[in-house]
Amino acid sequence: MNKGLKIAIGADHAGFDYKKELIEALDVKEVKDFGTYSDASADYPDFAHPVALAVESGDFDLGILVCGSGNGVAITANKHQGIRAAICWNEELADRARSHNNANIVCIPARHISIDEAKKIVEIFLSTEFEGGRHATRVGKIAC
Repeated sequence: MNKGLKIAIGADHAGFDYKKELIEALDVKEVKDFGTYSDASADYPDFAHPVALAVESGDFDLGILVCGSGNGVAITANKHQGIRAAICWNEELADRARSHNNANIVCIPARHISIDEAKKIVEIFLSTEFEGGRHATRVGKIAC
C-alpha cells in the first residue's frame, strides 16, 4: 500500500462496520472519515458527496466508499465531473479500475463480499498505478 496517500472514506449504515475495519487496516499518510458514525439508517449521498468533493478538489488522493451494493455510492460519486468511481467486488476489478480506468474512488459492496475480500480490494486499489497510454486517451473522453 502506498504510505504517502491521503484517503477520504465514507459509508452508509450498511457499510459502517466495513468502514471501521478498513480504516484500521489502512497504512497511509492520512485518512479522513466522512461518516456515517453509527449503524443507524443513513442516506448514502450524505457521505458519497463529501468524499467525492474531497478527492475532486485534490485535498485527498483517492477515496473509499462503502454501502450495501456499492451502487448508490458509485452513482452519487460519479455525478462529480472529476470522479471516476468504480464498484469492485473482486481483486481483478480493483486492479483494472486503477490501471485501465484511473478510477479515483473504490466502491465496496458490503452486503456481497467478505471483509477480508474488501481489505484485499482496497489494498490493490491503493497500490495500483494508472498505466496511461491508450487508456489515457479513453479516460480523457469520459468527462462531459
